Amino acid sequence: MIKNDLFLRALKGETVERPPVWMMRQAGRYLPEFMEIKEKYDFFTRCQTPELASEITVQPIRRFGMDAAILFSDILVIPQAMNIEVQMKPNFGPYLPNPVRNRKDVSEVIVPDVEEALDYVMQAITATKEKLNDEVPLIGFAGSPWTILCYCVQGQGSKTFDKAKEFCFTQPVAAHELLQKITDTTIAYLKAKVKAGVNAVQVFDSWGGMLSPTDYQEFSWKYIQQIVDALKEETPVIVFGKGCWFALKEMSQSGASALGVDWTCSAQNARYLTGGKITLQGNFDPARLLSPPSEIKKMVTQMINEFGKDRYVVNLGHGILPNVPVENAKAFIDAVKEYKLAH
Repeated sequence: MIKNDLFLRALKGETVERPPVWMMRQAGRYLPEFMEIKEKYDFFTRCQTPELASEITVQPIRRFGMDAAILFSDILVIPQAMNIEVQMKPNFGPYLPNPVRNRKDVSEVIVPDVEEALDYVMQAITATKEKLNDEVPLIGFAGSPWTILCYCVQGQGSKTFDKAKEFCFTQPVAAHELLQKITDTTIAYLKAKVKAGVNAVQVFDSWGGMLSPTDYQEFSWKYIQQIVDALKEETPVIVFGKGCWFALKEMSQSGASALGVDWTCSAQNARYLTGGKITLQGNFDPARLLSPPSEIKKMVTQMINEFGKDRYVVNLGHGILPNVPVENAKAFIDAVKEYKLAH
C-alpha cells in the first residue's frame, strides 16, 4: 500500500484535506543534484540506465516531498523503439536525421515488442519503486500520438510544426497510418509500465494546441481516446493537452481520471467546460516560479481557492523551467502542503 496516497485519492475524486502536488518535469534540469549527473552522462544514457533514471526520479521527492513521483524518461523513446533514429543535441533539443515524410517512410516504421525494445524503462520503474519504498505513487507517461508525429515528421522541435501539419493535410492516409502505429505502440508501452508498477499514467499532448478544433479531433483526440479506452480499467489516466482548452468538454467525457490544464485557461473556465465533475490538474505558469517566494505562496493559495481543494491536483501549466531557483520550487510545494481553506 502507498503510504501517501493523496494523489490517487484526488484522481478518484475523494474528499481530501488538501490537494496533492507534483510538478511536470520535476525530475531534472533545475536541480543541482541533477546537473551533477547531467555533466557525466548524455541524455539518452540517463534515460536508458535504470540506476540513473531511478536516481533522477527520486531526487525531487527527497528534496521537496511531492505527493507523486514521475519517472525520468522522454516521450521520444517511443519513436526510437519504432525504428526511427532520435538524437538529443545539446543546446538544440531533439533531432531526427531521417524524418518520416511519405508512405514509404511510414511503411518502414515498426510496431515493436515494447517489453523488449523498452525493457530499460521497465527496469527503471522497478528500481524507482524500490527507492520510493511505497512512500508516494509513481507516474508513468507517454506523448500523445499527434505530438510524437510532430517530431517524427518535422525532424526537430518547431514553433509551428508546419511540415507535420502539411504531411497530415496532404497525405492523410499515410498520416493516419503513422498515428495508428504510434497509438498501438503507446498502448502496449503504457500497459507494460502499469505491469512494471506505475500507479497512474499521463498522456502529454504538448502540441495539440497547434491544431484547429476540427483538425484536433481528427489527428489527435481520436488516438488519445483509444489510449484512454485501453488503459482506464487498469490505471488512472491523466490527459494533458497544452493549448487544448477547446477540447476540454470532450476530454471530460473520455473516461480519463483527470485533465491537465495550462496557464492560459482559468480555473473557472476549466471547471465550466468540464462540467465540474472531473479532477483537474494544473495550471500555474512555470515562468511565475521566477516571482519572489512570498508571491508564489500567495498565488498558489489563490489558485487552490479558485479550483477548489477537491478533484484537484496542484501542478504547473507545463514543465518547470531550467532557470527556476530551487527555493522558488520549494515555495510552490510548501504553499500546497501548508494550504488551509481561507475562511
